[in-house]
Amino acid sequence: MRMTDLMQEARARFANGDALLELWARTSRLPGGRRLFSRIVGRMAPYTGSIGAEVLELERGRARVMMRDRKAIRNHLDCVHAIALMNLAEETSGLATLSCLPAGRRGILRGLRIEFLKKARGTITGECRVSLGPVDGPTDFTVAVELRNASAELVCRAEADWRLGATRGPS
Repeated sequence: MRMTDLMQEARARFANGDALLELWARTSRLPGGRRLFSRIVGRMAPYTGSIGAEVLELERGRARVMMRDRKAIRNHLDCVHAIALMNLAEETSGLATLSCLPAGRRGILRGLRIEFLKKARGTITGECRVSLGPVDGPTDFTVAVELRNASAELVCRAEADWRLGATRGPS
């Protein structure tokens, strides 16, 4: 399985929850597969890829995504930059939400709010759980994300507002 083949497949079917979960299942069981899947996500959304996050778990309606602390994402206070944390919250909420969508539907982020509870240092892990009903027409949906440090302390709480709808036409 070549990276270019996986990228083409991901671009063609990324918004389909079943295809996203199938790609996760195929890659995550390989040695280094979680990193491979995470790179695919990062290449699909290059700015998201800039934080170098790794998807730890993905199932329908649930995502756990980890970001290692490193100089490139630190601020002048010697902790993880606020925007890197926001980016992690967006990626985590997006994977959890998109994993629920049927074929022919997509999600577009419309807003993101974050509350910084303490300085974020070390590895940060985001977790999001989503329960969607049918998405028959344009639907606005808010999901909560928690970001925790390696000691399981809550460092941030975020809410992501998603517009769910058809892949073509107004939504």
